[in-house]
Amino acid sequence: MQGNSVSSASRTAAAAVAAFVLFWPPVLCPILQIERLGQHSESSIVSGSLELLNHESWFVGSVVLLFSIVFPLTKIVLLPELSMLEIMHRRHKAVNLRLMEQAGKWSMMDVMLPAFLVMLVKLENLVEFHFGPAVIAFILCVMMSMIASLSFNPHAI
Repeated sequence: MQGNSVSSASRTAAAAVAAFVLFWPPVLCPILQIERLGQHSESSIVSGSLELLNHESWFVGSVVLLFSIVFPLTKIVLLPELSMLEIMHRRHKAVNLRLMEQAGKWSMMDVMLPAFLVMLVKLENLVEFHFGPAVIAFILCVMMSMIASLSFNPHAI
């Protein structure tokens, strides 16, 4: 049983570290390229949320920032820490586990992928969309985050 939990912890840590590395391109680099009425614009997750805040859409901009950046990053950072079980004190592990579970519940990164696709289908005739260079990293980040979450064994704590 000990070997299985070590293997699970290693898988969780590896997938979470991969998700962490893949997290930054879609957050900082263009994920969508939009052409509307001859105007071309590109948007990353950060630039999109900052643009919403600059246009005084405080609520929507804050929601995008929290649910697409802060909560997913919290979950991705805590997963490898929790998988290194022998390093942390038991109380610290319990607090981090609760924090990671709450952040995971509110993390919307994996929900954004189908939302992008639905948006592209519905607005296909009005606006021309192209995926930006960071979309591959975004998809892989979501996959690695899901693999890390599925391989994580909370009972090992």
